Amino acid sequence: MPTLVSVNVGMPKDVEWNGRIVHTGIWKSAVSGPRMVRRLNVDGDGQGDPYGHGGEQRAVFVYQLESIEYWQAYFGHDSYEFGQFGENFTVTGLPDDEVCLGDRYRIGEAEFEVTQPRVTCFRVSMRLNEPELPSLLVSHGRPGFYFRVLEEGHVRSGDEIVRTRRGPHEMTVAEVDALLYTPNRTTEALESAVDIPALSPGWRQSFRDLLSPAEKHAGPGWTGFRPLTVAKLVRESATITSVYLDAPGETLPAARPGQYLTVRLPGADGTPLVRSYSLSTIEGYRISVKRDGAASTYVHDVLKAGDILDVAAPRGDFVLEPGSGPVVLLSAGVGVTPVLAMLHQLATEEPAREVWWIQTARNTADQAFELEVRGLLAKLPKSHAHFFHTRPESGADGRRVTGRTLKELALPADATAYVCGPQAFMDDVREALVALGCADVHTELFGALAAINPGVRGAGTVAPHQPDGPPGTGPAVSFARSGLTVRWRDDGKTLLELAEACAVPTRWACRSGVCHTCDTPLLAGRTTYDPAPLELPPAGRILVCCARPVTDVVLDQ
Repeated sequence: MPTLVSVNVGMPKDVEWNGRIVHTGIWKSAVSGPRMVRRLNVDGDGQGDPYGHGGEQRAVFVYQLESIEYWQAYFGHDSYEFGQFGENFTVTGLPDDEVCLGDRYRIGEAEFEVTQPRVTCFRVSMRLNEPELPSLLVSHGRPGFYFRVLEEGHVRSGDEIVRTRRGPHEMTVAEVDALLYTPNRTTEALESAVDIPALSPGWRQSFRDLLSPAEKHAGPGWTGFRPLTVAKLVRESATITSVYLDAPGETLPAARPGQYLTVRLPGADGTPLVRSYSLSTIEGYRISVKRDGAASTYVHDVLKAGDILDVAAPRGDFVLEPGSGPVVLLSAGVGVTPVLAMLHQLATEEPAREVWWIQTARNTADQAFELEVRGLLAKLPKSHAHFFHTRPESGADGRRVTGRTLKELALPADATAYVCGPQAFMDDVREALVALGCADVHTELFGALAAINPGVRGAGTVAPHQPDGPPGTGPAVSFARSGLTVRWRDDGKTLLELAEACAVPTRWACRSGVCHTCDTPLLAGRTTYDPAPLELPPAGRILVCCARPVTDVVLDQ
């Protein structure tokens, strides 16, 4: 008979790890006597990262004594403590290859339902000091699983575990875990998983995405960098210059409206400057560059027609999606460029759609593309145009886009909004649009993407910089979004660890090649893996948490 061997709880605390502080609740210990289990938790327990753990779908984490003994033998440890894998319930007799998603169990006074396997993350490796453990939990079919609490009540160690219902499709925890994290999945299996009512919403959406791969995962038009010719340069405003690029005698692959090009420019010290600029039209390749830093100064002051630039293929997920409903294009400053490309698309191919154009600039001198915008809007019978100047030349009070001004515009609640500009601007506008009932809001950030460092305190507070210590002598690693190029030091680290040493914003969760949170476009170069990921990312992308450069590389990071 399956049995509850131990009940384990622990409140979140700050733990030092790799020179950083992680807020985590994975330190749990056994308790004696009855313990109340509620909808969101076991009494006395807590989670440090509520986005990845906890909540109604992940109220109780379950791990098996048999798996604990398996890892004890695998790693050669003398003993493990109950709760060391972060489990609330240490059980016997509920193996991952027999328990099914949607199974229900009675334990003591409470009843539970299996909702999903363990979320692969670095905390379990941090707790047990085994860096590859998140990957091993999946590859060895021993992830453990979460319970949802159907009926609250007291439980205690020694309680028998009685299954009260079998889950639909009888898909085991190990099967569902492998379905997400390993290759060779089938459409039939994905459809069965999506059809399990008990499956947590996050996992269901992941399987839906695998059933309908988005166009954004399509490969780029070419690999690495290729030479393109500067056809002409056009001054668009006091601070923005457009660069027209082409390949004489050749038709370049079409870009989706909203995508960007990454270009390689000569640096003063011989180190290339790698930067990404949005395409501002769908008619050929035109990037529009604001004067701001060494690379853009080169574009404004040195670059001329006839010059050759190394350019990577169009990329980016901030793209105009197909549809028939109203569209809001909202920008500030040079953030106008990707939404201008979208406006070109709408005026050319979707003139029946209702379009709201909302553009913010400091004044008329800084307002780029006004004549072009008005010409495009004239082709859209259902268009609405609003221009805001924050510092008018007249000295009058400036106007800004705020929640109040957006409310006064009476935007349709069913609109799809595309917002580009400084981070604070986008955050405020997104919040205002959602408050007005517009739930479908897409944003694009110039520069590095926001970090995903679960539980790490104080991440992302320092500007990207060269790493401490002597310079490396290996391949050049360029972080395109962060505008930084670093020579690789062959010190056993990964590209993720190099990015962290340079304060480049990073995205990760498992740090062992399982979860694909660190999936990053590789614009140029070759890499190798150690350890090898359980499933390779799509072509043109790498998992930086376990990748190392073989040649000079350029990352969209």
